[in-house]
Amino acid sequence: MKITGIEAWKVEMGLTEPYAIAYETISTAGNVFLRVETNEGISGFGCAAPDLQVTGETPESVLDACQTAIPDVLNGSDPLRIALHMHRLKELLRNQPSARAMVDMALYDILGKKAGLPVYMLLGGFRKHIKTTVTIGILSVEETVERAKDLVGRGFRALKIKGGKDVSEDILRVLKVREAVGKKIELRFDANQGYSVDQSLEFFQATRPAKLELLEQPTPKGQPDLLGMVTRRVPIPIMADESLMNLRDAFRLARRSLVDMVNIKLMKVGGISEALQVNGVASAAGLEVMVGCMDESGLAIAAGLHFALARPNVMYADLDGHLDLINDPAADAVILKNGILYPTQKPGLGFDLS
Repeated sequence: MKITGIEAWKVEMGLTEPYAIAYETISTAGNVFLRVETNEGISGFGCAAPDLQVTGETPESVLDACQTAIPDVLNGSDPLRIALHMHRLKELLRNQPSARAMVDMALYDILGKKAGLPVYMLLGGFRKHIKTTVTIGILSVEETVERAKDLVGRGFRALKIKGGKDVSEDILRVLKVREAVGKKIELRFDANQGYSVDQSLEFFQATRPAKLELLEQPTPKGQPDLLGMVTRRVPIPIMADESLMNLRDAFRLARRSLVDMVNIKLMKVGGISEALQVNGVASAAGLEVMVGCMDESGLAIAAGLHFALARPNVMYADLDGHLDLINDPAADAVILKNGILYPTQKPGLGFDLS
């Protein structure tokens, strides 16, 4: 099998409702889609969701890579040699993880179609479905409570509340949401680097009655020691998100026991291949894993889902980045029922773009 050509294009998708996190407000999502064609009539599809704040990329920089480094590595080569191609692209696109992730998932898509199996089965097939959280951006206390009740009414059983701008208001929002949704709904909180250590401890103490399941990235990513200080002083799991961008970050966090959990996002680490390595470090260190996402098309969510289904220590999923996208060309790449995500069970990633 040989790669005969690649095609990439950008899709700008609006959000049904803009949302706020600690350091920005998001109203649109620009994703880049990739088609890798072969001489056997099998095409693989991938998707990049670049974010200048997180991955250091833009859709334009990803498209530029699709004109230079990516075709230089792929054209005329065997698409099944995924490790070789991703090794080469890591050298050429070291600072473009979402571009690498896009290629990686397209190659896994081809592999699955060639084998006639869904990717998660090729990767290990530990489970067939997984519960996902759905995220509530920074809103007023009243709006947060109403949004939480609406989502629970739609079948979601795990909610993630964003915060990090105002500790006092964050505390009130969490307590009021717990009061509104009852004890059985899982609540998680993401401060998106917005707190100091003291603020993190204040937040934890005040929200004890809400029984939060975990606290995600409370302190700035460039100061991992602060994460460690919070981890050692609170009993609920502390999870790294922005502090984990690559395999080396995973090793540093694990070696020094700075966190209890890590959030692996394909767009941050560079795809399924790299995520498997990061997950291996986490597993060896006894860290639980959540698979997260950016504002991603359903195609990229599918790739994250297949990875999440494959490994036993991936205990959580936060794969809701596609839910509010308008005119997502791959909206049907995953199946969502009552807060549970299922793959389509078709070969590869389970979805072909027209």
